[in-house]
Amino acid sequence: MTTDPRQHSRVLVDGADRAAARSYFYSAGFTPDDLKKPLVMVAHEWIGTMPCNLSQRMLAQQVMAGIREAGGTPMEVNTISISDGITMGTQGMKASLISREVIADSIELTGMAYAFDACVIIVGCDKTIPAGAMALARLNLPGLVLYSGSIDPGRWEGHDVTIQDVFEGIGQHAAGNMSDERLAALEQAACPGAGACGAQYTANTMATVMEFMGLSPMRSGTVGATDPRKNEVGRDTGRIVMDMLNRGETGRSLITRESLENGIMCAASTGGSTNVVLHLLAIASEAGIELNIDDFDTISERTPLIGDLRPGGRYVALDWDRAGGTPLLAKRLLDAELLHGNVRTVTGKTIAEEARDAVETPGQDVILPIDQAIKPTGGLVILRGSLAPEGCVIKVTGHERPTHTGPARVFESEEDAMHAVLERRIVAGDVVIIRNEGPKGGPGMREMLGVTAAIVGAGLGETVALLTDGRFSGATRGFMIGHVAPEAAVGGPIGLVQEGDTIILSVPDRRIDLDVPAAELERRRAAYVPRPPLYTSGVFAKYAKLVSGAERGAVTS
Repeated sequence: MTTDPRQHSRVLVDGADRAAARSYFYSAGFTPDDLKKPLVMVAHEWIGTMPCNLSQRMLAQQVMAGIREAGGTPMEVNTISISDGITMGTQGMKASLISREVIADSIELTGMAYAFDACVIIVGCDKTIPAGAMALARLNLPGLVLYSGSIDPGRWEGHDVTIQDVFEGIGQHAAGNMSDERLAALEQAACPGAGACGAQYTANTMATVMEFMGLSPMRSGTVGATDPRKNEVGRDTGRIVMDMLNRGETGRSLITRESLENGIMCAASTGGSTNVVLHLLAIASEAGIELNIDDFDTISERTPLIGDLRPGGRYVALDWDRAGGTPLLAKRLLDAELLHGNVRTVTGKTIAEEARDAVETPGQDVILPIDQAIKPTGGLVILRGSLAPEGCVIKVTGHERPTHTGPARVFESEEDAMHAVLERRIVAGDVVIIRNEGPKGGPGMREMLGVTAAIVGAGLGETVALLTDGRFSGATRGFMIGHVAPEAAVGGPIGLVQEGDTIILSVPDRRIDLDVPAAELERRRAAYVPRPPLYTSGVFAKYAKLVSGAERGAVTS
C-alpha cells in the first residue's frame, strides 16, 4: 500500500512538462493550490428524466465539501442512467442492463484518464449501483459507493403507495377493477419527489448489499434522498474517502468472498430483488473472486427472512431506516452467528464493530428478531432441471405456494405476453413462458414487471406461474421464475417448449422440468432455428456478441 496520496495525479499535473494540463484545469476553475492536493473523482449519474438520480448533483456538492475539508481536491464527473420503471414494457428496457456495463466502463475510463487518486461513486437507480462497485474493482483506488437514497412513499386513499402499486393498478384496471379516475389519481400520487423506488426493490436491495459488503458507510444508504440528514451523510462520505486514501485502503481490497457472502445474506434476509444474483456475480467477476449461482441458494437456505419489506412484506425502505437501519439487521444476523463480522468496511471498522452501534426503535416490527422470522430460510432460491440445466432464480417470501404444475402458454416476447394478460387470455393454472428475452436474445435481458404486475393485478398471482430467460424487477412478487439458463437464443431448452406442454415446478425440490419425452425433445432440438438477431449494428449488437449467460452474471468480455 502506498504512502503517497498523490501517486496518480502527480504524474498528470506535476512538472514543467505538464503545464498544458494545468492550464486546462485552471480554465475549469481550479487553482495551483488545488492541483497540489490529491485529486478525487466524485462520479454520479444525474439525469433529468426520472426521480431516482435527481438529487445527485446536490449530494455531490456535499461530498465535495467533505473532501475539501479533509484536504483533497474533488472533481465532479457524470455518466448515464436508464430508468427501468419508465422503459418497462418497451424496447427501451433493453438498454437497462446494458447500461450497467456502459456506466462501469465510463467511470473506469474517466478515473484512469484523469489520474484520480481516489473516488466516490454516487449511485441511485438499479444498474448504477453494481456498475459503481464494478468500477471500484477495476480502478483499484481508495474509493466507495454512496447511494443517493430512496424516494418517500406516496399517499393515496389514506395509505402509503409505491410504483409497485401503479404497475399492479394497471392489471386491476385491465380486469375492470379500477376506474380510469382512480388509476390516474394513483399514478399522480405514487412518486412524490426525488429518490429511487421506495421498497426493497433492486435499488434499495443493492444499496444495503453495498453496506453489508463494506463498500458503503453503514446506514448511509437507508437515509432517504430528500431527508435533511443526507447532507451530512454526503460530507461524512467525503471525509471517509480521504481517510481511505491516507490509509491506502482501496475499494477492491474490500471485495472478498466473505463480503460477497454478507451481501447475499443481506438480500436473502430482506426478501430482496433477484437482480442481486446477476449483479453480485458480475462484481465477483470484476474482482477475480469465485462465485457461482448455486452459492446464492446455499447461503439463502441458512439465512432467515427477517425483513418485513415490500414487495412481499408490509414496509417501505424509509420504514427500515426508522426502525434501526442496516446496523440493526447486521446485529440480528451477527447474534445468530450467520454474518461474517470480520469483513472490513470503508470506515476502517469491521461489520461487527459497526453493528455494535445499532439502535432499535422501540416497538418496531420491520426488522424482526430471528426467533420471529417470517420464514426460516431466505428469499433467493435457485432451481435446476430439464428446463434450466444451468439454473434459474425465484424469489420466495413465504407467501407463495411451493409447487405448480400446468400447461405452457408460450410467448416470444414480453409484449405478446402482456397483450394476452390484458385481454384475459391467461387463466388459472397456466405457466406463462416468455423467451428470447435473455442477455443475448433480447438483447439486454428486459425486466418483466409490467406483465408480472398485470398478472397479480388481474387476480391471478396465486394461480399462475411465469418463467422467462429475461429477468424481473425487484418489485415483482408471486410465482415468477427468471434468468432461465441457457437462454433460448443459445439453444436452451426454454426455446423448445411448445404451447400446452406440461411444466412442473417444485421449490422444495429445487426443480424446474419440462414434461416431454426425451425423444420428442431431441426431435424439436434438431429442427430448432434460433430467432434472427433483432439488432445487427450499434450498441445492442455489440452487447449481444460480448455478453455471457445470466448464470455468469451477464458480464461482457
